[in-house]
This record gives sequence, C-alpha cells and structure tokens, in this order.
Amino acid sequence: METSNKAGKSFRDKYLNKKVILIAIGVAVLLGAGVAGGLLKASENPSFCATCHIIKPYYESWNTGILLDHKHAQEDIECLDCHHRTIPEKAMEGLNFITGNYTLPLEGPPGDRAMCLDCHSQTGEGQSWDEIKAATDFADSNPHDSHNGEQDCNVCHSMHDYSEVYCAQCHLFKWYDDLDESWGQY
Repeated sequence: METSNKAGKSFRDKYLNKKVILIAIGVAVLLGAGVAGGLLKASENPSFCATCHIIKPYYESWNTGILLDHKHAQEDIECLDCHHRTIPEKAMEGLNFITGNYTLPLEGPPGDRAMCLDCHSQTGEGQSWDEIKAATDFADSNPHDSHNGEQDCNVCHSMHDYSEVYCAQCHLFKWYDDLDESWGQY
C-alpha cells in the first residue's frame, strides 16, 4: 500500500495545483474588473480629472474661474460633455500620464463649429445659428456674420484660456468694450 507523505511534498506540489491556480486567476480578474469599473465611474466626476496635476488648473478654472469653461460649469456642463473619450482612450490617457508621455498645454477636443452647435442649437435648450447671429448684430459689425465666412467657434471662443476676437486683428469696434473679463484685452 502506498502512503501519502505530505510533509515530503514541495510547496508547488502541495498548493499550486490547477484548481488553486484557476481560482487565483479568477479572483485577480474579478478584482481587476472591479477596479477598472470603479475608475471608469469615478472618471465621470469632474473632480476626478483634478487628481492629475496636469489637469488640476483646467479643473480649477472650470470650477471657479472667469473663463468660458466656468460659464459652462454654471450651466451644469461637465468635462466629459465636451471631452468625449472611449474606454481605450481613457486608458491611454492614464498610461500617458503615468509614463510622462504628454506635452503641455494639453490638446483638447476639436472645438469645431459642429461640436459647439450640438448643444448651442438644440431646440428649447440653446440658440439656433440665426439666433446667435441676431444676438450679436451690433451697429458697426456682427462677429458671427463675418466677411471671412463661417469660422469654427474656437477661432474666437476659448474654454481654458482667454477668448480673443479674431476681428480685432484688423478692426476696432466699439462692442469690444462690452466684452466680459473672459476675453483678452483690446
């Protein structure tokens, strides 16, 4: 009769059988999925963005500043409303932050006309392009009805920096004096 000698077996023979290894892998996968899910949910909160030191100034400006990003915050527009990111893009941003693979200032969303008008031209919530043009039809000019044709909004409007009137490169209009503090000085 053969007797089992557990005392003589190695650690591997005693504990690292296939069942134990599969259980350990399963627990690791579940923990990893839980952490990833928690991070994804947390990333929906604008204050999560501020945990990266390179994003903190943008968050502070959004939260308490005088720029256009803060005006959006006052209307309950959050970071991810403009900074759309897929899960792989979010993961890559996190990896780039950890490895230092980024340049400052950070590159933002395209800020093109279509992106802005997604919100600013919704019936009942924003204005139509005609309403925007009508609201800025000043006696001496209309910056939204330019002789340069239709421009992308970010030509003048900046979220995380002072906005600048593109027209001011060539023209001096009285309405510049009525711009709020989120605009550069002319």
